[in-house]
Amino acid sequence: MQNQISKRLSFLLIVILFLANKNLQAQVVWENHTKEVYNYLSRMAQKGMIRFEDNIKPLSRKYLANCLDSLSQHANVLSPTEKKELHFYSREYGNEMAAVVADTSGRPHFFKVDPYKRWRGFSASGKNNLFQAEPVFTAATIRGSGKNITQSSSGLSFYGYAGKHWGFHFYYDDITEAGKGFDSTRQNNPLTGIVRKDTSLHSSQNYSRFRGSISYSWKNGSLSFGQDHLLWGYGNYGKIVLSDKAPAFPFIRLDYQIFPWLTFNYTHAWLSSNLVDSARTYPTGNPLFDGQRQLFIPKFMATHSIQIKAMKGLDFAAGESIVYSDRLDIGYLFPLMFFKIYDNIVNNSNIRAGSNGQLFVQLSSRNQLPKTHLYSTIFIDEIRVYTLFNKKKSRNQLGYTIGASFTDALIPYLTLGLEYTRVNPFVYRNLIPAQDYTSHNYYLGDWMGNNFDRLTYTLQYTPFPRFKCLLNYQTIRKGGAGTLAQQYFQQPQPAFLFDLQTKQQAVYARFAYELINNLQLTAWYQSVTTQNQVSLSKTTQTSFSMGFNYGL
Repeated sequence: MQNQISKRLSFLLIVILFLANKNLQAQVVWENHTKEVYNYLSRMAQKGMIRFEDNIKPLSRKYLANCLDSLSQHANVLSPTEKKELHFYSREYGNEMAAVVADTSGRPHFFKVDPYKRWRGFSASGKNNLFQAEPVFTAATIRGSGKNITQSSSGLSFYGYAGKHWGFHFYYDDITEAGKGFDSTRQNNPLTGIVRKDTSLHSSQNYSRFRGSISYSWKNGSLSFGQDHLLWGYGNYGKIVLSDKAPAFPFIRLDYQIFPWLTFNYTHAWLSSNLVDSARTYPTGNPLFDGQRQLFIPKFMATHSIQIKAMKGLDFAAGESIVYSDRLDIGYLFPLMFFKIYDNIVNNSNIRAGSNGQLFVQLSSRNQLPKTHLYSTIFIDEIRVYTLFNKKKSRNQLGYTIGASFTDALIPYLTLGLEYTRVNPFVYRNLIPAQDYTSHNYYLGDWMGNNFDRLTYTLQYTPFPRFKCLLNYQTIRKGGAGTLAQQYFQQPQPAFLFDLQTKQQAVYARFAYELINNLQLTAWYQSVTTQNQVSLSKTTQTSFSMGFNYGL
């Protein structure tokens, strides 16, 4: 059975490559979605300077370079700060922006500035090949209420291009946190989840981050294999469809530009259920560690979506995803499959045998109102259309985000933002635990899970080039999780924010300066006031941090 699946998968990939246009447009190396260049280009698109398609992240280095190149054609209308930042970011993508490779000798260069004024740890280039590598290291201290933490990491990052069609990248970072008050669960904040290496230690914790992929590209698309985050949709403080809350996961990713106005994306991912498969667990024949070889229940996700350029500045996107378990299913490896219909057919519409499907849509408007970005996303986990407005029988298990930002408000480079997110009870959860909308027990969507709402006010300002200031204020309400019996049988469904648990008000300020490309100095302060609605207690916790990072 496994051989048949492998053969069919291989055949599918061969067909995709055969149909691909052999005329190269851009090799693909996925750029870390946390890079500041994303925010810079997003703001330029908000001002109508360029078109920037960032609904799905990460984006390729060459795509980012093309956007910077397009922006350079409008340099005469950029502010002095914007011009300097354009020049700064262009250094990073000099090889991708250059029409002709500066050095085709293939000679290795160590710890030198390249022809584009960017310092490189290691670099070698040929006519159609490029390899660049540099170290990764960070250091920070975190202090505050019950916290006295030092954080440090080291690792390696490299990327490159091979021939006219292939791109690759590798990122590894090993992190150690030591001291008092470190967060070993990462369950109640937007930080990316971790997989701790040694849970027996109480004074420190160690974990790793890894991203990497190999990609083949052609004129209108690319096919990638690797491990990375996959983000879908807009939302500055939580994405309800796909976020970076869960650790990076292995995937196959297909991107195809069907027409200039129509883009298609497909991804099949291998997730972690964190559930032991007792039926396949077997004895090892020795008494060590309970004498068992433990195997976990396999878990997968497939997702596909389209993005339509309705008119200048207005984009519409829609997609579908399915989380399934137990075994790899060839049906979900077909990019154009209607996942929900296929699930109903192969599982005889039996809820105990089926999978967990979702639908989502988004609308985004940039610069239709000058210097303004308006966006709205809806995530549908389960809905009964025929009882949509029947309070007793409705099952509106969905979430939505509405947001707006306005830049150059009062003074240049000042951006004001407002965002509201609401996720109804029971969203992301399924009758079958292995099919919850999670990986490693972290939500694939918004980090807060379900039965909550959050309102965020944001102020962002760049007083001088590469110095980023952020201030936001949040109000949050979080209800209880409820039971599966309530989710599937209670009529009417429990009301939004039923079993109210907490109310929060949070203030967060962050300052970051990118001294040279990839070397960033950071400092942040946070104050969170929590009103426990069960015990009627009130607490305030503050924390602050200072540090630097290179190569993230």
